[in-house]
Amino acid sequence: MSIKVSVRNLEKFYGEGPAAVHALKDISLDVAAGEFVTLVGASGCGKSTLLRTIGGLEEYVDGDILCNGAMVDGPGSDRAMVFQGYSLYPWLTVMENIKFCRRLGHHRNNTSSADVEIASGRADALLSLMDLEPVADAYPSQLSGGMRQRVAIARALMVKPDVLLMDEPFGALDAQTREVMHDCIRHVHQLEKTTIIFVTHDVEEAIYLGQRIVVLAPRPGRIDTIVEVPFGAQREQDLKLDPAFIAVKRHILDRIRETSGVKTDLEQLQKLTRRVLESAAAPIIGEPS
Repeated sequence: MSIKVSVRNLEKFYGEGPAAVHALKDISLDVAAGEFVTLVGASGCGKSTLLRTIGGLEEYVDGDILCNGAMVDGPGSDRAMVFQGYSLYPWLTVMENIKFCRRLGHHRNNTSSADVEIASGRADALLSLMDLEPVADAYPSQLSGGMRQRVAIARALMVKPDVLLMDEPFGALDAQTREVMHDCIRHVHQLEKTTIIFVTHDVEEAIYLGQRIVVLAPRPGRIDTIVEVPFGAQREQDLKLDPAFIAVKRHILDRIRETSGVKTDLEQLQKLTRRVLESAAAPIIGEPS
């Protein structure tokens, strides 16, 4: 299987001099064409920073990022991003939002009527794929959060990107809507065969969606573990109750706690609590026993 995204010895800092923050350290990762990779880790581990750097929205000081074998030195049409915020244009309808990037391309290039017709057919197909046909003429303010995110995903897919970069796209949704969106994006991935790199704080989400899970450790952000998900392409929500699923979840949570120092912090808190209780129970000198 061909490599779609290759990250080699990536180093990134915020700021300069002694006060500089080492955001990413020696990140190396290959993502195959058509693969669904999820990134998890404690807050501050650099998940979103890594994603934005692959997207060309962040600069880096050392290492290489390649997409389709070409060096990444800024945003490109081969990579599309979907954020937690829906970032839709409120004055455009659902269909107009989906077509927006194609409208820009039409004005910039010598586009034929055949190209416009193909683009229109692509928009119709995405509208159907995301189950948005009943609200095609609605405006974002008239949609639920889940529907708005479907529009954002459809718009990102409009240009047929080689790589779809998703930064906690379902983080603001309620639990039930998130489950619906999980099955929706898996369906889209199977049909479109798009390479997806997906950032999330939710370990269950990472396992249910991904084929591989990259666990990042903080301070500085670095790859701790890469977990192969042992489940096939056909998945249902009941999978989350399977003992094998729970075992994978426990393993990943243990790595996150270990690398983030949470386990150490809890141990320190328990020791402090014991000391406080022991001090409270000890008799005060001079008082009658």
